[in-house]
Amino acid sequence: MFRFENLAAFNYLWLIPVIIIVGFIFDRMSRKKMEAAIGSRLYPFLSSSVSRKKRSIKTTLQVLAVLCFVLALARPQMGESQQEVKSEGVEIIFAVDVSESMMAEDVKPSRLAQAKAELSRLVDLMPGNKVGIVAFAGSAALLSPLTNDPGAIKMYLESLEPSSVSSQGTNFTEALKISKEAFERGGVSTDETVKVTRVILIASDGEDHEQGALDEAKKMAGEGVRIFSLAYGTEKGGAIPVRDGMGFLKGYKKDRQGQTILTTVKGDALRALAEAGQGSFYFATFGGEQTKLLVEDISKLEKAQFDTTMATQYEERFQTVLMLGIIIALLELFLGERRNSFLFWKGRYEVPPA
Repeated sequence: MFRFENLAAFNYLWLIPVIIIVGFIFDRMSRKKMEAAIGSRLYPFLSSSVSRKKRSIKTTLQVLAVLCFVLALARPQMGESQQEVKSEGVEIIFAVDVSESMMAEDVKPSRLAQAKAELSRLVDLMPGNKVGIVAFAGSAALLSPLTNDPGAIKMYLESLEPSSVSSQGTNFTEALKISKEAFERGGVSTDETVKVTRVILIASDGEDHEQGALDEAKKMAGEGVRIFSLAYGTEKGGAIPVRDGMGFLKGYKKDRQGQTILTTVKGDALRALAEAGQGSFYFATFGGEQTKLLVEDISKLEKAQFDTTMATQYEERFQTVLMLGIIIALLELFLGERRNSFLFWKGRYEVPPA
């Protein structure tokens, strides 16, 4: 089977007519300048040493060289083979806090925006794993079932907003229960011969207003589910902005006494949750150092084989076309424009060149 891997490379074929047109225009302009300088009667005599045929050959070689380079860039492929590709990793649920406190801007542009960006980086840093998305606040909802499609995961991450759930607040217990259901619904079936490492990563500012999360975490850890937590925000805290439908700032959220609410990160709560779930706690930083540590810790966990697919491998043939283009370009470079034999005028006589 013959095919081109990069069809977009053929867009560069417009260079061929440009070479021809520019060469024609340059030849006309140089001729007019010479005729203006020495006169139209002397021009044929002084330009008689130039070979029109060789100029045409040089232009043809330039066109052929560009054509070869474009074909090489298009990556021609011929021949194919089947290769078995095994998908290995762990099952991970990103449980992302979308409560209103995550909209605080003590980290820029906001806690939730930083969480979405960091988790998208995690998807790239941990290829091969199956990832699902759970949004939670006062309630929780499964947005994306477990999948190894990074594009789909990032799309769901980008869509996370406080409106992703039906009620506000922060309920870790509900987030853990929905995450557990996601494993059972879309994960690999486990038995005595198949063991899959399952991880819940909670991304939050730690403001839990419900009880029972630690008990649920310990219970899930006993069932083999590891819980990691990633904190967003600062201990100094920040106000929760209120914006209109166009995104313009109207003010900041206030309590019943009319005082501006300041929300701070509760790292201790997230750390306790991770310890109960036999995982680790991380504090998100601007440079992403903690995120890298998280990737290293998850990479150390036992991986399972999800599925096996057959991938088609094509043999590259661009090397031949590229080498041909280089040879043609070198020929054009060393090919002169002078005639092989012409007569010089010396005084009253014309003699062949020495």
